[in-house]
Amino acid sequence: MTDPPTTERLRAVGLAAGLVAVGVTDVSPFLDTRAVLEARRAEGLAGTMQFTYRNPRRATEPAALLEGAASLVVGAWPYPAAELPTEEPSPATHPPRPQGRVARYADIDHYAELHAALSAIAEDLHRAGHRTRIVADDNALVDRAAAHRAGLGWFGRNANILVPGHGSWVLLGAVVTDAVLEPSTPVADGCGTCRRCIDACPTGAIVAPGVVDARRCLAWIVQAPGPIPLAHREAMGDRIYGCDDCQEVCPPARRAPAATRPVSGSARVDLLELLASSDAELLARHGRWYIAERDPRHLRRNALVALGNTADPADDEVGAVLRRVAVSADELLAEHARWALDRLEARAGAPA
Repeated sequence: MTDPPTTERLRAVGLAAGLVAVGVTDVSPFLDTRAVLEARRAEGLAGTMQFTYRNPRRATEPAALLEGAASLVVGAWPYPAAELPTEEPSPATHPPRPQGRVARYADIDHYAELHAALSAIAEDLHRAGHRTRIVADDNALVDRAAAHRAGLGWFGRNANILVPGHGSWVLLGAVVTDAVLEPSTPVADGCGTCRRCIDACPTGAIVAPGVVDARRCLAWIVQAPGPIPLAHREAMGDRIYGCDDCQEVCPPARRAPAATRPVSGSARVDLLELLASSDAELLARHGRWYIAERDPRHLRRNALVALGNTADPADDEVGAVLRRVAVSADELLAEHARWALDRLEARAGAPA
């Protein structure tokens, strides 16, 4: 057994494991956050989103996560903030293969890296005789509320936590422990009068500072079940998973250092390959993403919209694929393929 843990020691352990910010808070309920979740759900702003909206009381009661819980040690893991490289098309390929864009946090399993770093903190606590539970990407805790109270950063107008020096290019998680630790000091708001994220949102989903209407948010729309709303299909552009627009214009995020760790994986997906893949292949390749009802048809749906928005209207292979899907028995995919064909036709006739 080691000496009793301290906030400073656990911060040092977390930073050594790759976290860029570590803070501590107690396990008292997040009552303000609970009220916000319940109010926004009642107003319909959650749309069909579940996550912490499903059970706001459970998600804001950290003391219930571990018997004897006394503290939350909250950490932020950085993911690449620089544009990831894409392969140049082969000179023999004309037109180039259409690509779908993936949000930067999802290019590889950064949550596994976050979990490993939090595990280093948990192991230090174990050696001191304390019990722990790691909570990351888990509906049992509103991680942004925990990060804010633990002093990792402030709430941006896009509702993301902005960590000084790193902006919102971070994933958040916590170690719940029965150790009594000194809480960290909260960070003051740093947005000032800036509203770039509000103005840049392609669908106007940020309806007020810190308030996001999930029904308009592309990051949720591409994950939600059923048809993509017609009003938002063109705004999807080439996105098939996630949306980074509000982060890319945010000054604190833009000032974040470029990724210093080697980048693996890809922020781009070959759309025709995706449509040609089997369910098993898609789940093996992208199964760690949140896919509505675990049904890969929703990934194909997104790919069809992206083709309509971005593919070369003269690309015969794209046209053949869309025409084939448009007459298939799967009405969800057939309808999106028909829309994509109409969109290509409109784009072909648009002035250059």
